[in-house]
Amino acid sequence: MNDYLLRSLIYLSKFDNTALFAASIIPYSIFLYYLYKIKSLNKLIKIGFSLTVLFVFITIVVSIFSLTYFHRTLVEVDVLHGSAEFFLTLSDFVILLGFIRMLNVLEVNNS
Repeated sequence: MNDYLLRSLIYLSKFDNTALFAASIIPYSIFLYYLYKIKSLNKLIKIGFSLTVLFVFITIVVSIFSLTYFHRTLVEVDVLHGSAEFFLTLSDFVILLGFIRMLNVLEVNNS
């Protein structure tokens, strides 16, 4: 790696990304708004993508709990981190089921 890239990575590692994390809800809300306008997608896909917002909310709550109760970040408390990540896995699974159901309907219509 060249020196400029290394210095850039060191600078970015010191950057507090809390504001960026909070601001990311705006484009995701716009995405959800237009996602719900698409009639060809089934409800499971829409619910799965909406559950991602629940994952973000659960992560924030559990992170605050971790800092308050254990005086550690969420990443340092494995049980809480795994519990929060479960909601991301759940939303991904619901999205997958929605696409599988949509593909099954397309296969029936084509045959």
